[in-house]
Amino acid sequence: MNKSTQLRNMIESSSTDYLMEAHNGLSAKIVEEAGFKGIWASGLSISASLGVRDNNEASWTQVLDVLEFMSDAASIPILLDGDTGYGNFNNARRLVKKLEQLHIAGACIEDKLFPKTNSFIRGEAQPLAPIDEFCGKIKAMKDTQRDDHFVVVARVEALIAGHGLDEMLRRAEAYRQAGADAILAHSKKADIGEIEAFMKEWAGRLPVVAVPTKYYTTPKQRFEELGISLIIWGNHNLRASVRAMQQLCAQLYREQSLLQIENSVASLEEIFRLQDAEELERAEDKYLPDHD
Repeated sequence: MNKSTQLRNMIESSSTDYLMEAHNGLSAKIVEEAGFKGIWASGLSISASLGVRDNNEASWTQVLDVLEFMSDAASIPILLDGDTGYGNFNNARRLVKKLEQLHIAGACIEDKLFPKTNSFIRGEAQPLAPIDEFCGKIKAMKDTQRDDHFVVVARVEALIAGHGLDEMLRRAEAYRQAGADAILAHSKKADIGEIEAFMKEWAGRLPVVAVPTKYYTTPKQRFEELGISLIIWGNHNLRASVRAMQQLCAQLYREQSLLQIENSVASLEEIFRLQDAEELERAEDKYLPDHD
C-alpha cells in the first residue's frame, strides 16, 4: 500500500488517528519507530530547525530538500504543512507535482496570504485569503495530482483570525465544494470549545483534522466522541529537542566536563543504528571485492 493510500485510509477511518511532528530524516525515523502511523512535516519545525522564522523565509524548494530526506527515512506517510501553498494556484499545483515525486502523501494549505505568519503570533491581525481565490488553489491542486489518493487538507484560519464560527463554517463548506479531502479546524483557545461548536454544526460533511497545541488538556476520548479523524501533535519533537540541547549546552559550559553528561545522552551506537550503519557494512562486503 503506497503512502498516500495509507494517509487517506487514516483520514477516512471511523476512529481517531494521530500524526506526530518531524522536521528532518532522523526525527522522521524516530516517529516511525515509536509506532505512529503517520508524520506531520511541520512548517514551524522545519523553519526553526533551519534557523529561520515561520514566515516563508525558507523557500519551498528548501522545504522539499528536507522532505526528501524525511521520505527516504520513513515508510509511513507524511502530510506536509504546506503553509499557503507558497504562492498562488500555480505555485500550489507545482508543489503537488513535486510532492508526488517525493512520495509525500498529502499537503495541508491554509487560507491566509503569502508570506504567512505563524497562527499563534498576532493571529487576529493576519488577513485571510479571499474564499474564491483559495477555492481555485484547492481545485488546481486536485486537478494536478496523479495519485487519486493524494490528500489535500484545507486549513481554515477563521477562528484564529477572530472571525467566529459562522465564517469558519462558510469557508469550510466552500473548500469542501472545491474538492478538499479534509478540513483542518484550527483554534488557539485554551479549551476545545470552538472545535466542539464547529464539529456540531459541521455534522460530518468531510473528515476533520485538529491540532490541540493550545487545548492540550483535552482527553483523547473527547476527540473520539467528536468524530475528529486526525489529531496532529504539531511541534513537540522540535520543542523537546530544543529544551534538551539548551540544558546540555548550559551544563557543559558550566562544568567543562563530559563526566556527568555521557550517561544522559544517546550513545554513539544508537546514532549509528538510526543511520543504519550496519546496512552499509553488509553492502561493502557484497559490492567491494577487496573489502576486508
